[in-house]
Amino acid sequence: MITGELKSQIDRIWNDFWTGGISNPLTVIEQFTYLIFLKQLDDKQILIEKEIALLGGTTKKMIYGEGQKELRWSYFKDKDPEVLFDLFRKPQRHLNDLTVFDFMKTLGADGGKFSEYIKGATFMIETPKLLDKVVQQIDKLPLDNRDTKGDLYEYMLGKIAEAGTNGQFRTPRHIIRMMVELTQPQKEDLICDPSLGTAGFLVAAGQYIQDNHEDWFLEKKFREHFNTNMFNGLEIDPSMMRIASMNLQLHGMENPNLVGGSALAESNEINGKFNLVLANPPFKGALDYDEVESSLLQVTKTKKTELLFLALILRMLKLGGRAAVIVPDGVLFGSSGAHKNIRQELVDNQQLQAVISMPSGVFKPYAGVSTAILFFTKTNSGGTDKVWFYDMQADGFSLDDKRNPTISEELLEACFKNPTQTANEVTGKCDIPFILNDWKTINQQPTTNNFNDRTQKSFLIPKAEIIANDYDLSINRYKEIVYDEVIYEKPQTLLDEIKAIDKKRQEAMLELEKMLR
Repeated sequence: MITGELKSQIDRIWNDFWTGGISNPLTVIEQFTYLIFLKQLDDKQILIEKEIALLGGTTKKMIYGEGQKELRWSYFKDKDPEVLFDLFRKPQRHLNDLTVFDFMKTLGADGGKFSEYIKGATFMIETPKLLDKVVQQIDKLPLDNRDTKGDLYEYMLGKIAEAGTNGQFRTPRHIIRMMVELTQPQKEDLICDPSLGTAGFLVAAGQYIQDNHEDWFLEKKFREHFNTNMFNGLEIDPSMMRIASMNLQLHGMENPNLVGGSALAESNEINGKFNLVLANPPFKGALDYDEVESSLLQVTKTKKTELLFLALILRMLKLGGRAAVIVPDGVLFGSSGAHKNIRQELVDNQQLQAVISMPSGVFKPYAGVSTAILFFTKTNSGGTDKVWFYDMQADGFSLDDKRNPTISEELLEACFKNPTQTANEVTGKCDIPFILNDWKTINQQPTTNNFNDRTQKSFLIPKAEIIANDYDLSINRYKEIVYDEVIYEKPQTLLDEIKAIDKKRQEAMLELEKMLR
């Protein structure tokens, strides 16, 4: 968990960018990312040099060559601001006409996965003073600790939403974590997010494995799987691709498989590859039919991206693969043929397991749309029996534009670590521990009768009833509301009371007239 002091350090860096003329939060994140990467390159080189000094040699490839010391963080961080700035902006003839920034972009695969996505990067720090300030402060950050540097970057990414710009790229971290906890990534899984953004889902999946299955890392085969094949993503925005790849590296996932371009395009031919898909696809988008991969239109002919992504996810999953996907409420009850077709596909031909309805404030301040999370498994042969519905009414934060926490960070963490013990402490403020507990109970005791009361937040609905309701998956279709009995006075009694009040009013008026005579 990030400390107050580290938050203050990041805040100072953010403010320096702001006062230095860079106010777009996405640009701040990008420039911050490039500088972190440069520091990491030099840190790796230092480790290689230590290995050579200790062992007399190494099998690792050097990052910096002979005569390139001026391009290294450990060299330029102590230079005067003007000299430092020149190294970033003016090609140095004795260094093959390279700037520090040029060198970073020419690394290719030698610099790790992130370096593959920075060819189009632009250096946008315009003054020596700003560059020097930021370099000095980044140099003080504890980037040698995986957990800390990951948290630092997550906190920085959180400022995108705080600034009210590009907020569509942010899914609340605790919602992502809840989805990962419910799907429980497995040892052999190939995990994918087809709408990658800043890679929050993949980071959370990796963190879940690191926190819960340390023993897996004792096996060389799993370590290679974790670092190369396990984490996959598709993203259309090059800026997001750069940020996502750095985010993954800082969290210990060295070489994820990230693909640029539209996940819905004809060029995407991924079929039956992944065991687990975690996603929050874009809402309210629309594409022309000729822009969409034809097999997706066979599942549901539509231009709406939220429906097309569900068809895409089904295609990308292996048989037995599972998915947790955030969708707008319209997907659950929309009356068009495309809406009904995708719901019928999930209920009849796949195994739909759960619908968690979330309050409309979860994505504020940048979106007030009501959403739900669908959990399903690809079977191509049905399997839906009963569908678990949960009416999530609180997530640990206020549901207004401010999204202030209603429970402490420590208590929110306990909701995941010890949901059974924490539930009573957060009743009415956070439903996450109740969701985790109920999901566990339902999966361990599939014949349980504890979830038949539809007046509660959590209940099971049989497949036959969903079909009878035209495949409607909105929770309000099935939830029963208990109304308190209200007893009203008889009309004549109310009239008598009004007359009595009026009589007193008239008497008061007469008394007042007497006093004025």
